[in-house]
Amino acid sequence: MNTDNGVRLTSNLWLNHAEDKFLGSDRVNLLEKIDELGSISKAARAVGISYKTAWETVNLVNNMARKPLVDRLTGGKGGGGTTLTVEGKKVVTWFKIIQEDHNKFMENLEDRLGDTIERLFV
Repeated sequence: MNTDNGVRLTSNLWLNHAEDKFLGSDRVNLLEKIDELGSISKAARAVGISYKTAWETVNLVNNMARKPLVDRLTGGKGGGGTTLTVEGKKVVTWFKIIQEDHNKFMENLEDRLGDTIERLFV
């Protein structure tokens, strides 16, 4: 529900590992692009971040996960490449399922509150 004055109920979904943010939609988008394009640098360009940020993100999620999510192949005659591991593909799929249900929950809550948001906060 979008009230006349533009007030909306929103939230961002993050999966945390201990006290640290582990996966959110931005990181999952990067993982999906890596899987699609086979390259960290191409994926970084596609999602609008620097290669350094993408590389650091991949290292972070790989180190926080029980099993690596991204497999980096070193360059050489055939060139390098990057792929998601089986575990990485599972994590992306699970995150998308959780995100879909989270979005439905937020829409339902906003519908249930009706114009209460506007009356309370504006």
